[in-house]
Amino acid sequence: MTTLEAPARGRTPVRPTGVERSFGADELIVSKTDRRGVITYANDVFCRVGAYALDEVIGQPHNLIRHPDMPRAVFALLWDTISAGQELFAYINNLAKDGANYWVLAHVTPSFDERGQIVGYHSNRRRPSPGALAQVRPLYTALLDEERRHPTARAAVAASSELLTRLVAERAASYEDLIWSIIGAEEN
Repeated sequence: MTTLEAPARGRTPVRPTGVERSFGADELIVSKTDRRGVITYANDVFCRVGAYALDEVIGQPHNLIRHPDMPRAVFALLWDTISAGQELFAYINNLAKDGANYWVLAHVTPSFDERGQIVGYHSNRRRPSPGALAQVRPLYTALLDEERRHPTARAAVAASSELLTRLVAERAASYEDLIWSIIGAEEN
């Protein structure tokens, strides 16, 4: 059983239904946030796949679509990477307003001002292949199992981040190399 995080003020928690949704191979889900992760832009595909109206997402934290079965270690890695000014590719399981979930291959990049300061983040997401998900799901299950062994969110993130580092080292030189190997297999 997954514990849902407390919803943002004014939001009702969304319960996963187990219904998996997809979107077109030629479609991109696009969103932009400020430095704190508050949504400043979402395209029509983001809204349609997530079952939200545009006015329901603008001004909301991007974790509005966080699925409770997504390992916290992946988000810790994501935030550490992009806040350091680097891009990151990651497979993410998102949660729609109606409780459906949808997997994406996300490419998240920082946005910079003319002085080189990070002013926000930009994410493009495409539909991952079934083969890629077959490689990612067992990894994420192992991370979630590790997180559930710990009594606090901080301990859970630390333990699953350590496990992620070990699991990546078994398969690749780095997290980025692991993701690129999955992407490469996806495109062949």
